[in-house]
Amino acid sequence: MIQNSELILNPDGSVYHLNLRPEHIAHDIIFVGDQNRVEKITQFFDSIEFSTQKREFKTQTGIYKGKRITVMSTGIGPDNIDIVINELDALVNIDLETRQPKENLTSLNIIRIGTSGSLHADIPVDSFVMSKFGLGLDNMLRSYLIDKVSNAAIEDAFVTHTNWDIRKGRPYAIACSEVLEKIIESDKMFKGITATAGGFYGPQGRVLRLNIQDEELNSKMDNFSFNGEKITNLEMETAAIYGLSALLGHNALSLNAIIANRASGTFSEDPYKAVDELIAYTLNKLAGN
Repeated sequence: MIQNSELILNPDGSVYHLNLRPEHIAHDIIFVGDQNRVEKITQFFDSIEFSTQKREFKTQTGIYKGKRITVMSTGIGPDNIDIVINELDALVNIDLETRQPKENLTSLNIIRIGTSGSLHADIPVDSFVMSKFGLGLDNMLRSYLIDKVSNAAIEDAFVTHTNWDIRKGRPYAIACSEVLEKIIESDKMFKGITATAGGFYGPQGRVLRLNIQDEELNSKMDNFSFNGEKITNLEMETAAIYGLSALLGHNALSLNAIIANRASGTFSEDPYKAVDELIAYTLNKLAGN
């Protein structure tokens, strides 16, 4: 039996942070970072059956072209992903009354739609990136036993290439779901490795008033390649989503609209249009269109 202090429920029986009960979610779930982006997706739904919000976690579930889909905001960073995926898994794979894991487990399909900056001049603003791998620079997933799902060869190559300071923790590399990759893939999408940082400023190489540990890290990442896969972009959620999903038996895929190019110093003139196009594409693929 899982103790009350470990799996915290609200008085209405919903999971603590997400404020959801099992019947509130579909098995196909879209993650966004910004709570205001939830309705940018659900505005296309034929109907919405459920809506709730607690803190930065906003959830709406409805029907799009006959497909039941949940859209949820996760907020920013790997720490929030730790909350969201563990609580979603509890909703489908733990009996919340008996507090026992279920004998028959359910796999969720989780697709992140986000915005990101590209590290390469040849991946322009307003393009789409599919993350074949998430490369975690944040160290969150190292709290779990990840050897069975992580790619040690990529990790070793990255540590060597960047002369990584191991005091920051060993990076981890996790593959996307091949099932979702086949459903969503398109000739329009760039593919590669998405690096996931634990912060927005120093961890992503931005310098305001504080010096950073490795001023050359971004250029090192720009030059990194493993078996033809290069680091395409840098953001704050993908590797954590891939890692926890793989450990818990869920399918996960991360898609990003590129709104900034760090190599060329450019920013999209209409980032909302790029995101809307990625939303429409993903919804239609999920609905089988």
